Amino acid sequence: MLKKFILFLAFVIISIIITVSYFVFTGGGKKSGKFLSSSMTYEQATSRLQDILKNIRWTENYVRRKAKIQLGQKKDLKKSLPDISRYKLVVNPPSRGNDVIVEIFTSSEKSGTGTDGIMVKIANDFNSENKALKNGKKAKIAIRKIASGLGYEYITSKKYIPQAFSPSNHLWIQMVSAYGIKVTPISESLVGNIAGVVLKDSVAKRLKTEYGDLNVTNIIDAVVQGKLVMGYTNPFASSTGLNFLVSVLQTFAGGNPDTMLSPEVVSSFESFQQGVPFVALTTLQLRESVQNDGSLEAFVMEYQTFYNTPALKSGYAFIPFGIKHDNPLYAIGQVNDEQMEVLDLFARFTEKKKYKKLAKKYGFNPSLKYNSPFKIPPGNILVRAQQIWKEKKDAGRPISAVFLCDVSGSMRGMRLSKLKKALLSGSEFIAPSNSIGIVLFNHKVNVILPIKKFDLPQKAAFHAAVEDMYADGKTAMYDGIAVSLNLLIKEKQKNPNIKPILFVLTDGETNTGLTFNQIDEIIAGLNIPIYTIGYEANIGELKRLSSLVEAASLNADEGEIEYKIGSLLNAQM
Repeated sequence: MLKKFILFLAFVIISIIITVSYFVFTGGGKKSGKFLSSSMTYEQATSRLQDILKNIRWTENYVRRKAKIQLGQKKDLKKSLPDISRYKLVVNPPSRGNDVIVEIFTSSEKSGTGTDGIMVKIANDFNSENKALKNGKKAKIAIRKIASGLGYEYITSKKYIPQAFSPSNHLWIQMVSAYGIKVTPISESLVGNIAGVVLKDSVAKRLKTEYGDLNVTNIIDAVVQGKLVMGYTNPFASSTGLNFLVSVLQTFAGGNPDTMLSPEVVSSFESFQQGVPFVALTTLQLRESVQNDGSLEAFVMEYQTFYNTPALKSGYAFIPFGIKHDNPLYAIGQVNDEQMEVLDLFARFTEKKKYKKLAKKYGFNPSLKYNSPFKIPPGNILVRAQQIWKEKKDAGRPISAVFLCDVSGSMRGMRLSKLKKALLSGSEFIAPSNSIGIVLFNHKVNVILPIKKFDLPQKAAFHAAVEDMYADGKTAMYDGIAVSLNLLIKEKQKNPNIKPILFVLTDGETNTGLTFNQIDEIIAGLNIPIYTIGYEANIGELKRLSSLVEAASLNADEGEIEYKIGSLLNAQM
């Protein structure tokens, strides 16, 4: 009996040891790469980081020279747009001598696959019917899948202009018109959609108890009063983000577009932004924050995406806001009579009952009773609103950022050359009120530019540091992250009001030094967002890193890295 008891006791002790080891070394299974809730406080994470730094090979080898920089350069992200071929024609009918093919830039939620592919389905059906024009030629439609904001950039830069544009909402059409480009209405609504704020039911119940009604005005007030923490998407790229920005400005302007950029309204907008911890690059980034108990309690999303996201089927409320996302269709520029006839035929074709039924099935044409309280502002005001957002989005908090750059051997040649070009052109989007530093990593870590205000001397040093980069050695990315985070901690000690950010630019996986599991809880405890830009990299690893503190991960190749880095810096800096 005693022997059995001893064996049982030994089994219990071993089980406890295994269980404790599991929670100590794996965090109890929490390390999913999605907004890890660190058990470390900021102070504990800082202390642990100092211990780790003792075993890292790192040096301070500051750049001594200043590069010559051109003054008065106009910041223009459009100059770095990649070739349009990177955004595929998802409907691409073969060209025959008797065909008139009209290309439509079509927003992603209706030019993808499955429930996001309504226009792909309709266009393919349209092309299969070989509809004849008045002159006997055949009408054909080509669909290019491209986000509304990106399509707008191509059109207004005149780098590539399709015959027609179908963004998510009319705001982009107004902005295209503001550039003096002719826009001709074909259909004011191919399929209906609505933008909304998504809240957890518990949050919605709390706000409803306090305000009596849930609408965008009360949501905005709750953010200003510090009663709600919400996020929205980049208004330079996202239709929903742009719509929300305009809704906030119009709310403060009492619905009057003429005063939505007045000093009083802009001041109120800055107050609002204090309750917005970050503006995301994608809706997915926001959604994961809310679902995984990140800092956000609410985020923006189109109804069609909300409808088709299983994880949001229960436990979440959808509150409509802004103008409706009617997915209009407009001819762009000088479209000839044949092309106009094709567009008119296609618009009428989309109105068939079976496509209305299909749209409903896919989550479009919602039955929600909602009428926009706002008018659509003129395009020039919308363009200026984007600039106001860029200037005021951080609500007076200066940004301190470190660029952590991979200079391991695999970056030799064209990769490093393209990265240098992207950093130099992207630096034009960094406001001089922000502070910037540069750290390099291969098998060791080298701080080459200390964090300082991005004035002309610092900008000249930044350019020199980038120009002098060369590649060699292995990849110790997490060593570089540890050193960079330490620089940002010291900066925050000097100025507690700063907003610290780390940008990691790399092409490969770590093959020496620290690993993810040795530093993830420290990153989560420090709560410093890490934006990763992968150069044809293992994007899964980088997403896991960025998701620890509600940042985003991008993947790029030679043809688009300059544009993607520029876009990221334009949104964040």
